[in-house]
Amino acid sequence: MTKRIFRAICLVAAALLVLCTGCMAALTAHALTERFTDDLAREAALLRGLAESEGAAGLEVLSPSAARITLISSDGTVLFDSKADPAAMENHASREEFTEARADGTGVSIRYSSTLSTQTVYYALLLRDGSVLRVAGEQAAISSILLNLLPAFILLLAAAVLAASVLARRLSRAIVRPINALDLSDPLSDAAYPELSPLLTRIDRQNGTIARQFEIARQRQREFTLITDNMAEGLLVLSPSSEILSCNAAASRILHAPHDVLRRSVYDLNREPPFRAAVETALSGAHAEEQLTIGEGHYQLIASPVQQDKEVRGAVLLLIDVTERAEREQLRREFSANVSHELKTPLTSISGFAEIVRDGLVEPEDIPRFAGRIYDEAQRLIALVSDIIRLSRLDEGQLTGQTEPVELRALCADVAARLTPAAEQAGVRLDLYGDPVWIDGVPTILDEMIYNLCENAVKYNKPGGSVRISLSASGGGVQLTVADTGIGLPYADQPRVFERFYRVDKSHSKEIGGTGLGLSIVKHGAALHGAHIELDSAVGVGTTITLTFRQRAAHDANAK
Repeated sequence: MTKRIFRAICLVAAALLVLCTGCMAALTAHALTERFTDDLAREAALLRGLAESEGAAGLEVLSPSAARITLISSDGTVLFDSKADPAAMENHASREEFTEARADGTGVSIRYSSTLSTQTVYYALLLRDGSVLRVAGEQAAISSILLNLLPAFILLLAAAVLAASVLARRLSRAIVRPINALDLSDPLSDAAYPELSPLLTRIDRQNGTIARQFEIARQRQREFTLITDNMAEGLLVLSPSSEILSCNAAASRILHAPHDVLRRSVYDLNREPPFRAAVETALSGAHAEEQLTIGEGHYQLIASPVQQDKEVRGAVLLLIDVTERAEREQLRREFSANVSHELKTPLTSISGFAEIVRDGLVEPEDIPRFAGRIYDEAQRLIALVSDIIRLSRLDEGQLTGQTEPVELRALCADVAARLTPAAEQAGVRLDLYGDPVWIDGVPTILDEMIYNLCENAVKYNKPGGSVRISLSASGGGVQLTVADTGIGLPYADQPRVFERFYRVDKSHSKEIGGTGLGLSIVKHGAALHGAHIELDSAVGVGTTITLTFRQRAAHDANAK
């Protein structure tokens, strides 16, 4: 804007300078002609008396002068001319200055010679006898005058242009400075020029509209961010060139994205072939799904293109955590394989013993022993099937009884009594400590949970060892602890002991029996009762398992 104002001022100044120069030249030429004419008039006035008294003879005795003197009779005949022979001159009756002098007493005419670049001024004066005295002189033309003045004029013009440029620059800056100083966020606070008021008013209204639109956009952005950041699924929005436009908290956590992830290539986060294939498919305009393994997690990647007017404008990636589902599927497969193996073992034994008896290969006195082996394997099979059915019901959340107030100490005492013969046979002492405590639960499930814990503590103990069952209540919770002085669990195996059919020492487990589902039933029973399990074990020292239940209110317990 400053340059445009500067150019406009310079052009106006130059135009005015040229115009003024032309006017001054014209006025100067006119003034010079007027002055020259006045000089001729004064000279004619001086010669008038001589011409009237003595005529042409008196004019002939005059000394030569720069002016041309001519005496013309009333009929236009030249009587005297100081520069030419009167006899050779034509009649001047039609000359402009002659006719004006005859009519008005004086006459003036100017004739221009382009060849000599001069002009001749004629001044005619009417005498008393009707003749006309004419005085003429040559004067340089205005073009010749201007040509002589051209060097000075060029210098003057250059100085004027320079001065105009300096003034124009200062003036343009002075004009623009208040405009540049305007506060466009509050344009009405300082109206630099009244002429700008309509524009500033429109800017102020536009600012209000833009502010409202920005607020709406920010609100939508906050809502979008709030929704996406609270999603469990990872969400990524990509540009057509695979740049990240949006990344929610879950996606940052899953892909271990840095803080400045926006506008970076999505391939910086993951370069695995399935990930790249899904992104490239989505950016090509097709839907894609892939399974990813990131660290210890399993994720389903859903990539969808974003299209507008049949043109791909980007892509949306959705990362769904399917780790639990994958682990469940793995557990299901392991469970199926383990069940098949565990069922096959007793059935094989039963089939083998029965086949020997059927074929008469057993002495009569040995038949009771073989029948006992068949019976033991059948009981083991029944126990295994019962545990599997019970575990399946617990998996599906199907309680085998109604929830009711249960006094845990009495339940633990009953379990200890049932296990005492097995404990005495193994040389293990069973001790019960603690006061009566009440919780809400299913007695049959609680009984089986406690029985499995205590049975394992006896089975995996050492001769002369002990099992301590203790109960305590604190902070609104009830702790049931079963601690043994047995063989203990290696640290690496401790996270898996609650898995189905998992055994630390398979050979020892086979010797002492069991289905391998006891601790799994404890885990699922604890989940159904909202209880928390803690395991503390050391090899050769023993194992301690603590179940923490929600305590039943005191007045409810007393009511029972």
